[in-house]
Amino acid sequence: MTDKMGEFDLIRRYFAPLSKGEKGAFNLTDDAAVLGAPSGEKIVVTTDSLIEGIHFFNDDPADLVAAKLLAVNLSDLASMAATPAYYTLSLALPIKWEESKRNNWLEKFSNGLSEYQKKFKVTLVGGDTVAISGPLVLTITAFGLVRENAALRRNGAAIGDTIWVTGTIGDSALGLLALQNQLDEIDADSSVFLVDRYRRPQPRIAIGQRLHGNASAAIDVSDGLAADLAHMCRASGVGAEIDIAKIPISAAARTLTTASPELIEIAITGGDDYELLFTTDPGSSPAIESIEKVTHCTITEIGRIIEDPAIRFLDDNGENLALSNAGYNHFNIVYH
Repeated sequence: MTDKMGEFDLIRRYFAPLSKGEKGAFNLTDDAAVLGAPSGEKIVVTTDSLIEGIHFFNDDPADLVAAKLLAVNLSDLASMAATPAYYTLSLALPIKWEESKRNNWLEKFSNGLSEYQKKFKVTLVGGDTVAISGPLVLTITAFGLVRENAALRRNGAAIGDTIWVTGTIGDSALGLLALQNQLDEIDADSSVFLVDRYRRPQPRIAIGQRLHGNASAAIDVSDGLAADLAHMCRASGVGAEIDIAKIPISAAARTLTTASPELIEIAITGGDDYELLFTTDPGSSPAIESIEKVTHCTITEIGRIIEDPAIRFLDDNGENLALSNAGYNHFNIVYH
């Protein structure tokens, strides 16, 4: 870097404090971290990137960008029943940023990371910082721990299994529309709620940890309910029928979809929900109700696994809703 504060100065000021509590991170002063896993446990690893102008707006608050970046990675760990432990962070900062802007952004960004890593008991153990001519690019690799042979995968759904989803679906997609001023009849309170759901996802760690022994397959809803259900069914070699009326949506989303029924498809396909979609055998309702009670998060039965390798979203008349959009496509990019 050409600014007065160089790469290692940035690390010492903003990120080394986030490594406290993990001796193997060496206060981010070495080339790598030295980590271990308790006996009988395996390490689960996932990586996700967010790019300015694609995954977040250039004027989004830095602390909320940090929260979302960490949350989307932790959601992957949750889907595999893992407990978050560590993460590394890669920052590609725009070279055009003046030092004052960069440092102000990094301070708020690191504060956001600090808040979320405390909430989910995860520690920064390394990373990289570079300057680039393009937009801001942020990448986290997260590491979780899971008991041997206890990791959930997306390929275990069986014919006759019940399909469940946590929380509510569609809030984030509608929150994005609110930010883009594309919802004409939204009230202020609903807008605040939906935008917060878009900017501040809540990974369902506690639920994921309790799904081992109960769920046959699981996936986090990042590309949209329709797309991620298709991913899970494809991996399992099965199909699914979903009762649209059972899909859980928030009061804010319900008001919008009632006034504009076409928005239900956006809710189903929009993505960025970071809820857990999973399957169980048909007799698992008591166990799921117990998990719901302990975690204080709604878990809703929305459909069943079928033999026919098709995905059907059925309306009140039992008719299949033909979706014009299958879900988020990482190579069909719309810039914010």
